[in-house]
Amino acid sequence: MRPSPILRGAGRSAVHRSAILAALLVAGPACADAPVLTAKTDTKADAKTDAKSAATQAAPQAGLLAQVRVVTAALAPVSAQVALTGDIQAKFLSNIAFRVSGKIQERLVEVGEHVTADQVLARLEPQEQQVNVDTAQAALASAEALLTQARVSFERQQSLMRGGYTTRTSYDQAEQTLRTTQASVESARAALGNAREQFSYTELKTGVPGIITARNAEAGQVVQSGQTVFTLAQDGPRDAVFIVSETLLAEPPEGRTIDVILLSDPRVRVTGTVREISPAVDPSSGGVRVKIGLSAVPPEMSLGATVAGLGRFRSRQAISLPWSALFRWQDRPAVWVLDPGSGTVAPKTVTIDRYAGSAIVLSDGIAPGERVVTAGIQLLRPGQKVAVVGEDAK
Repeated sequence: MRPSPILRGAGRSAVHRSAILAALLVAGPACADAPVLTAKTDTKADAKTDAKSAATQAAPQAGLLAQVRVVTAALAPVSAQVALTGDIQAKFLSNIAFRVSGKIQERLVEVGEHVTADQVLARLEPQEQQVNVDTAQAALASAEALLTQARVSFERQQSLMRGGYTTRTSYDQAEQTLRTTQASVESARAALGNAREQFSYTELKTGVPGIITARNAEAGQVVQSGQTVFTLAQDGPRDAVFIVSETLLAEPPEGRTIDVILLSDPRVRVTGTVREISPAVDPSSGGVRVKIGLSAVPPEMSLGATVAGLGRFRSRQAISLPWSALFRWQDRPAVWVLDPGSGTVAPKTVTIDRYAGSAIVLSDGIAPGERVVTAGIQLLRPGQKVAVVGEDAK
């Protein structure tokens, strides 16, 4: 009968355990300190792993909320400072033209040149005016000759009248002829003066000192009387001229005083007052021309110099928010508003009145007391719960 497999295995296990026990006895104390892996060591490692996993799962859910900063909207006085760019212009501009018609013989000045009051700018060909002068001189000489003859005739009749050798009629006729020729001489003398004055008009003079800013005719050109040949910026007061948006003029300024600064050298500045506001919109620029009269003009502010004007409008109550609160929602400017009760955020469209440096001034959309998110808006979505980590100053 064959032995059972189980019994044979059991026998081999007994023999194997006896051999291991004999080896341990032979090794003695040398193997007593050897580390032995037991089921207890494996249990401790597994316990540490399980504890770490439990701690991670037990972390507070608040740490997963988006962290934001907020500011409480409040009304505050807002004063807008507007900076515009303009240029320096003369207060008085003169269009210089000949008083008589003719052909320009020569032009003596250039654009940008400073001229005196009696300086000749251009000349016309004077042939026609010279003929008029010569004719007037001849007429005066003829009238003076007739006057001499009439005076001699009158003196003769006066002498005969004393002796009774002439009639009263002859005497009166000689006296009338004398007076007529005297009037003719005065008329011829006036005509000569007029002809000479017309001759002087062939030389173009300004009458006031200034700077030539434009030239509209050249030598050889035929001009009519009154046709502008030069434009003159008169010496004296200066204006800073700006093109202002019509919307800015709807709100009254805080004062009529404007600071004017030279752009090429900001150290050069002067104070001016609003002197003139154009009643109509300039069709070329779409703005309103405003002239600022300067109290004193530094030498550096020459004609055409580019300047900046700083004006401040009257303050008013409005809500101002940091620019970091602004984002776009449905193609309109908006901000994120925090609901204090639920701790959620929602977008709210706003109307921007103006940009003031690092802040935006709102005209509509946010009411005083609402809490607006100023930092952490990049990943927000409507209805999302957030954790407030700080609040900006009002």
